[in-house]
Amino acid sequence: MRHPPTPSAAKCLPERLPLEGADVRYRADTYSPSRADALFDALHREIPWEQHRLRLFGREIPAPRLSCWIGDAGAAYTYSRVRFEPRAWTPALASLREDLAGRFGLRLNSVLANLYRDERDSMGWHNDGEPELGAEPVIASLSFGAERRFRFRSRAMKRVSLAIPLAHGSVLVMQGATQRLYQHDLPKSAAPCGARINLTFRWIY
Repeated sequence: MRHPPTPSAAKCLPERLPLEGADVRYRADTYSPSRADALFDALHREIPWEQHRLRLFGREIPAPRLSCWIGDAGAAYTYSRVRFEPRAWTPALASLREDLAGRFGLRLNSVLANLYRDERDSMGWHNDGEPELGAEPVIASLSFGAERRFRFRSRAMKRVSLAIPLAHGSVLVMQGATQRLYQHDLPKSAAPCGARINLTFRWIY
């Protein structure tokens, strides 16, 4: 399949969040607590986690999280001027990709897995605007483990427009003009917290 179909009209996407001009959907209880616990354990065990190095202000620094890029053959991804070739799908990730297709009509060929080990790990402000994602990417973000705060800010105004806690077993779908109009981040937490796994499924052209 060369081009990803848009989400099927027959499938019910989660509730839309109030973010002007964007299309962001969120459902906190997509997976039951027991199912989410089992998925966290399987993902933590199966994924070959590594600490990527990022280029920032002309120097390389270790990313403040562990990551892994997984996808179909040929679904390479360039981030922070580093090209990542996809690793093979693990059983849990393959099952979740099928589940997203069945629940919401989302067809996805790759996923970035991030492991936030504790409250000190984070993700800085960015938008998913790489050329290989297309003009209006559909990104399905699944969260397992400790609840963390996720924020959006307008790219034009540079101020926070929306902040939500991403629950254990939740799904957040970003599509339409979201990446063009907004950035998002996952800041460090002031309160101690446990590990969190985040999966951002997407389509690489």
